[in-house]
Amino acid sequence: MQKLAITWLGHSTFILRTPGGTRVLFDPWLGNPNCPPAFRKPKVDLILASHGHFDHIEDLISVARDTGAPVVGIFELCDWLQRKGIQNAAPMNKGGSQELLGLRITMTDARHSSGFVEDGRMVYMGEAAGFIVRLEDGMTIYYAGDTCLFGDMQLIGEMYKPDIAFLPIGDRFTMDPAAAARACAFLGVRQVVPMHWGTFPLLTGTPADLRKLVPPGVEVLELKPGETSE
Repeated sequence: MQKLAITWLGHSTFILRTPGGTRVLFDPWLGNPNCPPAFRKPKVDLILASHGHFDHIEDLISVARDTGAPVVGIFELCDWLQRKGIQNAAPMNKGGSQELLGLRITMTDARHSSGFVEDGRMVYMGEAAGFIVRLEDGMTIYYAGDTCLFGDMQLIGEMYKPDIAFLPIGDRFTMDPAAAARACAFLGVRQVVPMHWGTFPLLTGTPADLRKLVPPGVEVLELKPGETSE
């Protein structure tokens, strides 16, 4: 098997190449200001959408159509996708799990809102969520989506024992670095990948701030847009 490869495309958009070679796209906003043009039409095998805000699903329909990749999301978001003609939606809800392409995906709670403006009106997209993904080699990642810090992250840590956490740090709309550092302690992770930072001036949290605050032994993986780390 290969090593896990993580590519950041700006904001909260990532492509993970799993040890088995599956390319997983998280929260496709490929038009974000930091996404390199070479990644605007990615080839992926699976798409995970944490919630319905534009800065997480703006390009979800186009990528799903272009690739035919299954889309995992909460029930209401997947219902919206199906009404848009996306046939390969794989709906689920919090606490549930499903197996796709050799990966075990569990939907977790997230504390945030979720809606998409369409024709000038806000469309309800269900609740925001996070994901636990168990990879082919047994490594487990936690993609928190947009969220504040909440106490049940301790339960996520106890039950799923994630190795790597993808956590928002920008503040204003999500956790700040101090709360994300506490989340690392709750989760017991060895590595944290900061996301949802640097896109707009309002997002003031930085990986440097996070690095000062994480528990001893936790590595902060700071990526540049388009950069891949194995």
